[in-house]
Formats: sequence, C-alpha cells, structure tokens
Amino acid sequence: MTKARIDARFAALKAEGRAAFVSYVMAGDPDRETALAILKGLPGAGADLIEVGFPFSDPMAEGPPIQRAAQRALAKGMTLAGTLELISEFRKGDQETPIILMGYANPLVTWGYEAFARDAAAAGVDGLIVVDIPPEEADPLADALDANGLSLIRLATPTSDDERLKVIARRTSGFVYYVSVAGVTGVKEADAAAVAPNVERVRKVSGLPVAVGFGIKTPERAAAIARVADAAVVGSALVDVVADALAANESVTDQVLSKVQSLAQAVRSARVESLTV
Repeated sequence: MTKARIDARFAALKAEGRAAFVSYVMAGDPDRETALAILKGLPGAGADLIEVGFPFSDPMAEGPPIQRAAQRALAKGMTLAGTLELISEFRKGDQETPIILMGYANPLVTWGYEAFARDAAAAGVDGLIVVDIPPEEADPLADALDANGLSLIRLATPTSDDERLKVIARRTSGFVYYVSVAGVTGVKEADAAAVAPNVERVRKVSGLPVAVGFGIKTPERAAAIARVADAAVVGSALVDVVADALAANESVTDQVLSKVQSLAQAVRSARVESLTV
C-alpha cells in the first residue's frame, strides 16, 4: 500500500472532521524489545500516524531529548536495518497505520537510495522525512521513493516564503511537515495563533495536508494545534517519558502509551470542543 496508506488515513480523518495525532518514537529506545512493544501499542493508544526515528550519531535538527534517545538506541545496537526489522514486525499485526521514517542522509547514502527504498517498502514503510537533504539535492532519493510507492515528506519552516514553499512542495506527497518554531526539537513551544496563517499558506501552495511539529509537549498545546492544522506531531515529550520512566524504574511501555493516550484524546476532541465553546 505504501503512500496510499497516508492518503487514506488523512482522507478518513477529514471525513471525521478532526486532525491526526502523530506520535514520534526512536527505534530501539531504550532497547529493541521495549521499542517494539511501544510501536505495537501506539495505534491502540490513539496514534493515527507514527513517525519512527532511525538513530544517528549527529542528529543536527534535534534537541537534547531526541539526541539522548538516539544515543540510548545506538548503545543498544540499533541500526537502520534493525529499524526496518522493527517495522516488519509491527506490520504483522497492523496493515493500516501509516509509518513515516525520519532521520538523516548518511545511513541512506551508505545503503543506496534504490536498495533502501525497495527494502523500506517491503518492510511496510509509507514515507520518509530526511532532515538534511534540501529539495535541490533530493531528486535521486525522490526517484527511488517514487519507484517504490513511498512518499517523500518535506519540512517547511516559519522562514519559508511563498517562492520557497513552491520548491518544497515539488515532489512532496502525503503531507508537508511544518516546523512550528525556529530551532531544534523539544526546546521552544508552538503557538497556534502564530502557526495558523502559515499552515494556510503551506496548504494553499502544496495542496497537501499539513502536520505541525516541534514544540508540542502537552495535551492543551496539541489540541490548540489540532484546531488549525491537519495533524499534530509529538516527539520530544514522548522520548522524555522514556528517560523519566527509566530513571524511576517504571514500565517504559506503560508510561509512553499513557502519555500518547492523553495527547491523542486531546487532539481527537479539539475541534468538537471549539464548536461547543
């Protein structure tokens, strides 16, 4: 199904009149078995789409929480190949939830774009976000993904003007990921009032759903974003739960899925609440 899963999920949510909740988790954090248990539990906890980070030693767009998550995963031996194995295991029980890989170019270049796109599609990946490949350099990757039915999902930012958005939208499919704040993940907080007009600009130029990420940590913030965007993405807040649960010797899986449930419920009810206020 590949990119068809993404399109189908956004179409279904649009028909329901609500935004998507997108959860980000790091493959292999804090270890393979726990990461797989979390991944399998995410749809039941309310995740409409799942972003899976593949660990990399120099994640330049990430703040300290996701940097530490990558370090934990790498220390336990997680690799890009291991990430695809996790997704293959997940797909044995779930053929509906879209999965987006998010990471950096070096491991993909080492694997080879064509081989990686083929293997990712076989594993059940639906799309790919590569933080450090600008549109001007992305055609070889886009060609490989297109050949295997995978979406290339690009980032737009508060500094992306209309001309730049046209470049970003070219060969983008599935959705556009709007970075709500200038800077790295997990540091600043997203402001829905400031985000709203930019989301409309991105929608107008791209014709695609717009998912907003970076700076969404609480159910209240997720709900506010869900009222103005097509999806709210939460990552750093979830990997923080992993770290906190490890420190407290609590069940990492239970704590992460509980956090997901509260965030997802806020997103699901956001537009209903706004209509009844």
